[in-house]
Amino acid sequence: MAFEHERGFLLELPAHLPAPYRDHQRDIDQYGYVAFEANYYWVPGTGRGTVKILEYSDRLKIYLRRELLAEYPLPSDGVKNQLFSPEGQPPPPHRPKNRRKPTQEEEKRLRAIGQPVNAYLDFALQDKGLTRHPFLRKLFALSRKMTPELFLKTIERADKYRITDIDTIERIALLHLSQGMDLLPWAEVDESFRQRPAYQDGALTEAPDLSVYQEEDEDPEDPDQQNPS
Repeated sequence: MAFEHERGFLLELPAHLPAPYRDHQRDIDQYGYVAFEANYYWVPGTGRGTVKILEYSDRLKIYLRRELLAEYPLPSDGVKNQLFSPEGQPPPPHRPKNRRKPTQEEEKRLRAIGQPVNAYLDFALQDKGLTRHPFLRKLFALSRKMTPELFLKTIERADKYRITDIDTIERIALLHLSQGMDLLPWAEVDESFRQRPAYQDGALTEAPDLSVYQEEDEDPEDPDQQNPS
């Protein structure tokens, strides 16, 4: 009875209402991506500027001045740092500039240099105040500026004194050089080449297996190789 009485005061709603959503504003970066919830979504076309993102329970819709530019299903919980582009279209030619790059490959190559580097990384990466990814990238870049011998001696000293500051580690290497180590000095290189998309795409591909050349260098007729004693 109460409902029948109140019914005359209620407004009848349309049979279908749009699903609820949240409204967000994002800027398209120079490569055509918008960042949302730690992922990157490509916006077709060449226009740049601010777009509106409507976040539904299961998808995103990207609008520019009321025009729908792209629609994406929401990724599963926990998916981060991924690139998304419309299905059925060629992949975008570039990656977003500010995308976080994982450092598994840098760490793998550093650890492959030798046991002293392994021990040092085990210590350094436990430091809660250390920014892991920038540290690994800078340490890997430093390792490529010097010979493995110099890098190992530098890291052994850094590990002994529990040093994680990259500038200090670089000064340790310079100290070793100044003490007359028979090692080549660093070459002067314009580091801006590392920002080129072509370099970033191929810089951390798997290192080639050169063991076959070592085998070819062994001369079966060489008596010193046959009888190393």
